[in-house]
Amino acid sequence: MAFQIFSLCPLYLLLVVALLLLMVLGNVAYEFTDDIAAEQEADRVVRLPGQPEVSFKQYAGYVTVNVSHGRALFYWFFEAAETPEAKPLLLWLNGGPGCSSIGYGEAEEIGPFFPQKRQPKLKINPYSWNKAANLLFVESPVGVGFSYTNTTQDISDLGDTITAQDSYTFLVKWFRRFPQFKSHDFYISGESYAGHYVPQLAEVIYDSNKKVSGKDYINFKGFMIGNALLDDETDQEGMIDYAWDHAVISDRVYHNVKSKCNFSQKPEPDDCTKALNDYFDVYNIIDMYSLYVPHCVNTNFTFNRQLPLLQGVAPQLFSKIEGWHKKPAGYDPCASGYTEIYMNRPDVQKALHANTTNIPYPWTHCSGDTDGRIPVTATRYTLNKLGLKTIEEWSPWYFKKQVGGWTIVYDGLLFVTVRGAGHQVPTFKPKQSLQLIKHFLSNKKLPSAPF
Repeated sequence: MAFQIFSLCPLYLLLVVALLLLMVLGNVAYEFTDDIAAEQEADRVVRLPGQPEVSFKQYAGYVTVNVSHGRALFYWFFEAAETPEAKPLLLWLNGGPGCSSIGYGEAEEIGPFFPQKRQPKLKINPYSWNKAANLLFVESPVGVGFSYTNTTQDISDLGDTITAQDSYTFLVKWFRRFPQFKSHDFYISGESYAGHYVPQLAEVIYDSNKKVSGKDYINFKGFMIGNALLDDETDQEGMIDYAWDHAVISDRVYHNVKSKCNFSQKPEPDDCTKALNDYFDVYNIIDMYSLYVPHCVNTNFTFNRQLPLLQGVAPQLFSKIEGWHKKPAGYDPCASGYTEIYMNRPDVQKALHANTTNIPYPWTHCSGDTDGRIPVTATRYTLNKLGLKTIEEWSPWYFKKQVGGWTIVYDGLLFVTVRGAGHQVPTFKPKQSLQLIKHFLSNKKLPSAPF
């Protein structure tokens, strides 16, 4: 897998350079009224069913982002495990598009609590990112997880622009509810289709900061994205080349796709679609998101591993192919099943202040260098397309005595690979990913020698 830090495509290079010039606000005074205290207390999660005892505070609930449409986003927030008043605030967004940041990000990757196999209990994640930051998860856009709208047309109108604007509105209102975190350095991270969500939200924040009053200014410092979906042409070409290079597909299938498909042109002919279906067939028997881990074979789980098709979002070609819409599993390929069972429990939803409108459908997940979905090959093709100047050449970084991966520093961007990780990097390499986020948030280089 790979992480891209700060910048992702030409549209955002100037944005990132400008971000580096932002002044830190410092300890800005805020008014903590009785109404604010009551709002926070209403969202306070005292204890979840089966939750181990912890010392940090957690909150969950809804923030309305469009009153007239009845549109609200659901969040789950964890204060840092130690000294939350001194640590930055990190927003995590999963991709899909249409996947839950709580289902994947919190419950299977970087959150403090993971559901367990055959047990109605949660287990502590010893490598949770709230060891490095105050951690905020948001289910976005509406229609994902517990987030909802009372206007049916909103679902049909979904796209990157609306998603970014709703996420920004959420943040402005969330900071009004939690003003004690307003002066903290603010970062965004995510994975997969968050390669669109994160930089587009970053752009909205940056542009809005130039116009809003001080009370709604967001102290935004930067962003980091793992296995990012960035560019239709290079992402799709990289998937095919990576699959062939890792002996996943045959020479016949590889050459058939190469000869029938031109990823720089749209629409693609029918024979390209047929060739791609042959390519995706192999992922019926192995996990696209991590080529060398097993599939879930637990027949007791009925959770749907298909992603919804959201109109107006990339990739325009692959999104038409059924195989593209398979959801990721994790290191335990049945982990998503445990999460869906837990999140659909009425007592859990009550503790989280979730599903307060009784949505008429169950909660689901989706309404690495071994990652075959957005492989490192595709990311490197995209970086080459940007034509960025290299500042520091390809070199290893270390996790203790072992190589953790490789880095290359471009002008305005740091590219990091994590050795042996699949699509959901923290799931497969939790220790290394925690080291990575700690160094990112403290603006330090990853270790260049064993330690």
